[in-house]
Amino acid sequence: MPGGRLTHQDRRQIAAGLAEGLTYAEIARSLARPTSTITREVMRNGGSSGYRADQAHQATEGRARRRRTPSAPAAPAATAAYGRDPKAVHDFTERVTALLAQQGLPRMIARVLSCLYVTDSGSLTAAELVQRLRVSPASISMAVGYLEEQGLIRRERDARRRRERYIIDDDVWYQAFLMSAQRNIMLADTALEGAEILGPATPAGARSEYVGQFLKHTSEDMIQQAEHWREALAAKRRAASR
Repeated sequence: MPGGRLTHQDRRQIAAGLAEGLTYAEIARSLARPTSTITREVMRNGGSSGYRADQAHQATEGRARRRRTPSAPAAPAATAAYGRDPKAVHDFTERVTALLAQQGLPRMIARVLSCLYVTDSGSLTAAELVQRLRVSPASISMAVGYLEEQGLIRRERDARRRRERYIIDDDVWYQAFLMSAQRNIMLADTALEGAEILGPATPAGARSEYVGQFLKHTSEDMIQQAEHWREALAAKRRAASR
């Protein structure tokens, strides 16, 4: 029913809508739901290219069961290695997760990313992520699929253990920053095109020209600065390791 939990049939309709190339808003209207509900549902379950109705429904049912059944607290992502305080590491990981969620990442995806981030190897298998985060394999599969799609992690085959490992590079924040700036440049190009269509001498055209120029110049400056500091810090790190 509208406003209640999404049903299995609702999820099949969402999958069908995505396959047809409908926007989240169009799918939401067909289901009489808020657009935000559809957006969260899709992003939480593999993104627009990886959404599967049956898997999404199973994952949601699994989360509901876990909420009804008390479970042990999740293990910290790192133990007392290097003399660390496990609780402090756990609290830090939770803060990173909360910050990522505030920036728009679904919480499960944020948890996986922060778990990899605080791991010394920067590399974990799906089974290790399941164990550390105390979640279902389906939840991990959804999260790593989204993170791979966004270029935030990569996978490698571990021939020794016959498993795939998910790896977060030192450049993960640089890549995320670069992707954001590049999206702004795309918006800038669209705004500048709009200025030509609307007419540069008109109020709407002038507004579009201003927005386009602002986004274009600030984004290009941000990319240059990001590249500069990436190289500068990498050089400093190489010097310190000699």
